[in-house]
Amino acid sequence: MAIDWQELSQSYKEDYLKDLEEMISIASVRDDEHTTDEFPLGEGPTKAMKKFLSFGERDGFKTKNLDNIVGYIEYGEGDQTLAIQSHADVMPAGDGWDTDPFTLTIKDGIAYGRGTSDDKGPGLAAYYGLKMMKDQGLVPNMKIRLIVGTDEESDWTGMKHYFEVEPQPTFGFSPDAEFPLINGEKGNSTYEIKFGNQNGEDFVLRSFDSGLRTNMVPGNAVAVVETSDNQAFVDEFTKFLDTNPLSGDVKVTGDGVQVHVIGKAAHAMEPKNGVNAGTYLAKFLSQFNFDKDAKQFIEFAGNELHDDSRAHKINAAYTDDIMGDLTMNVGILTFDEKNGGLINTNFRYPKGTSDEEILDKLKAATSADVVETGHMVPHYVSKDDPIVKTLLGVYEKQTGEKNVEPEVVGGGTYARMMNRGVAFGALFPGTQDTMHQANEFQPVDDLIKAMAIYGESIFELTK
Repeated sequence: MAIDWQELSQSYKEDYLKDLEEMISIASVRDDEHTTDEFPLGEGPTKAMKKFLSFGERDGFKTKNLDNIVGYIEYGEGDQTLAIQSHADVMPAGDGWDTDPFTLTIKDGIAYGRGTSDDKGPGLAAYYGLKMMKDQGLVPNMKIRLIVGTDEESDWTGMKHYFEVEPQPTFGFSPDAEFPLINGEKGNSTYEIKFGNQNGEDFVLRSFDSGLRTNMVPGNAVAVVETSDNQAFVDEFTKFLDTNPLSGDVKVTGDGVQVHVIGKAAHAMEPKNGVNAGTYLAKFLSQFNFDKDAKQFIEFAGNELHDDSRAHKINAAYTDDIMGDLTMNVGILTFDEKNGGLINTNFRYPKGTSDEEILDKLKAATSADVVETGHMVPHYVSKDDPIVKTLLGVYEKQTGEKNVEPEVVGGGTYARMMNRGVAFGALFPGTQDTMHQANEFQPVDDLIKAMAIYGESIFELTK
């Protein structure tokens, strides 16, 4: 039976958008301050995962909830398993939205909302690809599991739990990246750099706060500074805004002068796509006569880490012919007079270097304490693997593109947890990447086109 997957996907468009609207309405940001036995990562992630599973129950699939942190939708039987790994959690919304981030808003064919691109929109498109296959009566020759995690944007708690209690899938893909296909993901390591809390006398850093997550370029930064000449400080800040790609504001408070810098948030896998408000603010402050720990914190962030996504200044730069450049994101910067300073950096590195080498470079670059807080090794699947060939073949067939090649990226997806896991869509070439940014969006037509590609791909991999 020949199926026109693109035509078929159009008939599911209205239902898909209704389900997406429900998913976007759940603010599924990890919330460690409000965890319970029922909601181990906060209410939002669990509610979103359970909502996703409810679609599977509604449509006649087998579903299973594993301890409210991960679940799956299952179709078919067999000793082999094709895994489709998605996630229902999202990044914090942050500032700068033109629409409500947790209301699906469609304008001029564009779907706006937190999760439309990462990863509720693509994950749901993959689900509908599976649903189309089932509705057509196509029975796979193996088990298919669409696994829904709740913590991809932080520690992968849910998906790690899945792999602890369930067998390793035979192969699979994650609809959490871009087309045509990603068969390699750089290593991913994070480090905390800790400073003391001592200040000098001429300038006092009362507080510094920037960043929401390690895997985001900070879009905002705020500092409160005590100075003997507030007006001169304000004048210098105004000049700084005029000569840098930033906006901001300044006001005098009871604790000193509060300066606020607005940059541009972006995904940490390519810091050049953002404007790091935190390091820019540190750069501004570095011209003044701070002292002791505050000075060390400001100068390291503003001089050694600022505007250097390839980590040349700390001597950690590295490039591999296949996997590309090492990248560095300065994701969180904080300082207060009680706890001192903290800088959290996230590195995406290719094969040929290591997290230990990066740690050594950071330690050599500062006298502050440096500790590694997270690490994943590089992941690579040969482009000759049948899963790569099959998925690229479907992509070429449906898009008309020829001789497409897989890519290696700095982003990290669940696919790296499988020996034969790849990332597959749903961002098409030429579509702006707004993951982790304000006004996150995905064109509706792209999501429906992805649904068709996923439907045929799942069928071809399991027939």
